[in-house]
Amino acid sequence: MSAATPSSTVPGLRPGVRRREIWAWAMYDFANSGYTTVVITAIFNAYFVAVVAGGAPWATFAWTATLAVSYVLILLSAPLLGAWTDAHGARKRLLAFTTAGCVLATAALGFAGPGSLAIAMVFLVLSNFCFGSGENLIAAFLPELADESHLGKVSGWGWSLGYIGGLVSLGACLGYIGWAQARGQGAADFVPVTLLITAALFAVASAPTFLFLRERRDPVGAGAAPTATGSAWTRVHATLRHARDFRDMRRFMLCIVFYQAGIQAVIALAAIYAEQAMGFATADTIKLIFLVNITAAIGAFAFGQWQDRLGHVRAVALTLLGWIVMILLAWSATTPPLFWLAANIAGLCLGASQSAGRALIGYLAPAGRHGEFFGLWGLAVKLSSILGPLTYGSVTWMSGGDHRLAILVTGSYFVVGLFILAGVDAERGRRAALASV
Repeated sequence: MSAATPSSTVPGLRPGVRRREIWAWAMYDFANSGYTTVVITAIFNAYFVAVVAGGAPWATFAWTATLAVSYVLILLSAPLLGAWTDAHGARKRLLAFTTAGCVLATAALGFAGPGSLAIAMVFLVLSNFCFGSGENLIAAFLPELADESHLGKVSGWGWSLGYIGGLVSLGACLGYIGWAQARGQGAADFVPVTLLITAALFAVASAPTFLFLRERRDPVGAGAAPTATGSAWTRVHATLRHARDFRDMRRFMLCIVFYQAGIQAVIALAAIYAEQAMGFATADTIKLIFLVNITAAIGAFAFGQWQDRLGHVRAVALTLLGWIVMILLAWSATTPPLFWLAANIAGLCLGASQSAGRALIGYLAPAGRHGEFFGLWGLAVKLSSILGPLTYGSVTWMSGGDHRLAILVTGSYFVVGLFILAGVDAERGRRAALASV
């Protein structure tokens, strides 16, 4: 297919967008998911608590507090970076810097061993900051690639491929761990190598993104020279000052803060909960995370096919109801089968809710300001990433290690999010976005 192939031959894509670009865009989700799966969810988090921090009573709180620092940095910088890339057409260039930063800092986490808490905290902050910033930047390409009637489907392709990427990284690490354990090595020996594996896979798998994904300036954004030459601060200030013009975007951002608080707690603490509350061994926990990634990939892909027909708000609401059911099952589970059921519901909801939320932001974002509004989306997500895990960590600390109480308290964020979502009108929000052009 030539670059001049009309969009009518590629249903659902913007004019001039080639299928290869969609694949290249989705491959970034494939590439970066290994970081969250191995570092945040399955291996390094439990290693941080049990080995680096020595299983101290404050270890879980130290993990969540370290993540919170990185999220504060993202929260402060995301809208500004997004506005800057809109003004300068430099989204892909900045994405290359954040990718390199995450890859190098992930590899550097391998130097963290028993007692080296400072090293672990510094490189965890740096790697997670670069990961989160890159996540916002790649998401901002979505409205430039898919038309408004296919945002959910294309977003679902990316998220589902992302979970497959997480499986590849986790599978490679699990294979190495099995080999190392058979030779009598302990976690302090094999976990650093898994971080090198994860960093290498991230670097290699992200290459198609930089080779084939085009840097675009939206025609509206490109023609707005006075605004484009203004500072990033000016653009963000204007967005916040005129937030009343985007009432549905504003309300959905608030909704995101709450429901993502629950999601981020589950992502950051799933392995810790499985080991501390359910008594899972490390091998069982990794198998659990492996299976959850499979169900998350299925959830993202299948739900993406339905979301555009179902309606964005209704789609998000269904996923939040699923999360509430999952929390109640996990809280009440005393035997592995019920917990495995809860974990797989979490996987389905994880893929579906992440994809649905990204698509709705793309639907509500004005043309020419995608980087800026996805920066605000990143701000909301990272604020929730502070709120959710810190809530969980604080409850476990104050309750003397009651992880069941912590997950129940954290789950209340899904209920609040569902209540706020009821006031979001996607079509009204879309009209506001079009009127602002």
